[in-house]
Amino acid sequence: MSEIVFSADDFGLTESVNEAVEQANLRGVLTQASLMVAAPSAADAVARAKKLPRLNVGLHLVLVDGDSMLGHANLPHITGPDGRFSTDQAALGVKYFFSPAARRELRAEIEAQFAAFAATGLNLHHADAHKHMHLHPTVAGMMIEVGKKYGLKRLRIPAEPPRIMKLCGETPGFGDYALYAWTRLLRAQARGLQVPDQVFGITWSGHMTRERIEKLLPHLPPGSTEIYFHPATTRDAELTRLMPGYEHVAEFEALLPPATS
Repeated sequence: MSEIVFSADDFGLTESVNEAVEQANLRGVLTQASLMVAAPSAADAVARAKKLPRLNVGLHLVLVDGDSMLGHANLPHITGPDGRFSTDQAALGVKYFFSPAARRELRAEIEAQFAAFAATGLNLHHADAHKHMHLHPTVAGMMIEVGKKYGLKRLRIPAEPPRIMKLCGETPGFGDYALYAWTRLLRAQARGLQVPDQVFGITWSGHMTRERIEKLLPHLPPGSTEIYFHPATTRDAELTRLMPGYEHVAEFEALLPPATS
């Protein structure tokens, strides 16, 4: 039997993101959201989520380009003086793989983020990672090990089939095929957890418009599918600074019935 889950990332980043998640769950097709526990508007997100019984909330683990829970004093090797993780994903990946000190701090931060989620009182429905940092085998191993202590049962594997994107009019390159093949490692590491068969939102990240979703849906393969978005009701200053090219409002509207968008 086929299943489609419409999901939102960056829950807690700003109040406009939180409002979009709330409205898309109440009035649209959104049933899942991933919470950034250390983000500026995380408390507002949690308060809204507790009033939304149809919303499944998971942890959006942030280990790159975002705020840490433990701060720079506790994470001197992997964060800047402001306590944020670098935007340089490749450089952080090298540290996480080769540096024992970085790995110790990484584990402590992963533990802290799962603990912070548990402290919200929300049920841990799933977990994924900001910018899919859990495709890094070191991160994935720690994330799964720590997550299971907190009841983790579901994990996103960002496996977007290039052949489906080709049917949607895209031209996948070598990197797209390589990334899809690489997700097999994470699938192996996640053995025993529930995972979607395919995930969409990578090629069109930040641009998951209604037109593109309508193009995608007829080509979905059998099995479980997750389609993830970055919705917001407005383009506030923080979203403009962090993701200047994203179409947050268009992604929000894609999650609503056409008559109410």
